Amino acid sequence: MTLEELIHDLSQQSSFLLAIDGMSGSGKTTLAHHLAQKFHAQVFHMDDFFLPLEMRTPERLQQSGGNVHYERFLETVLKPLSCQQDVDYQPFDCQAMTLKKSEHKSYCPFCIVEGSYALHPSLQSYYTHAVVLKISADTQKERLLKRNPEKIEMFINKWIPLENQYFQAFDLFGQYPVLDATHIF
Repeated sequence: MTLEELIHDLSQQSSFLLAIDGMSGSGKTTLAHHLAQKFHAQVFHMDDFFLPLEMRTPERLQQSGGNVHYERFLETVLKPLSCQQDVDYQPFDCQAMTLKKSEHKSYCPFCIVEGSYALHPSLQSYYTHAVVLKISADTQKERLLKRNPEKIEMFINKWIPLENQYFQAFDLFGQYPVLDATHIF
């Protein structure tokens, strides 16, 4: 899939709930921002739903995609959106490891969910559209170094392997349209 094809498809819709999943550093947030401006869409970030410390058990973390609180995302975001209702949720603060003050977003017929684990199997049926972003390994490392040089080792040794396990376990690159974002953003 190309970016132009995605935009054309979305522009034909009277409403959509788009999931943007993919590799770290592939441009998920950038694409969501671009599409949000074009379609006046609401954006929800999976980074706001990382797993709180008390839920980070060995059993949970062994699950593919288990490091995201997908149950809370489903209940507080996807279910209300599917009923065309406003959304109230508390973003997770990764620095303080606590939930932040509640945020309110009015219902919008155009919504985008961006971030790794957006296409967790428990969430997939709620989306009308989905795309998975990929980039070359060299581009990924270059972008992550530029964005978070102090955390590059954590990405290489922890986050990227967890993402790769998730992509493989649920065959996301085989199941959904793939957008090669190596040269887009």
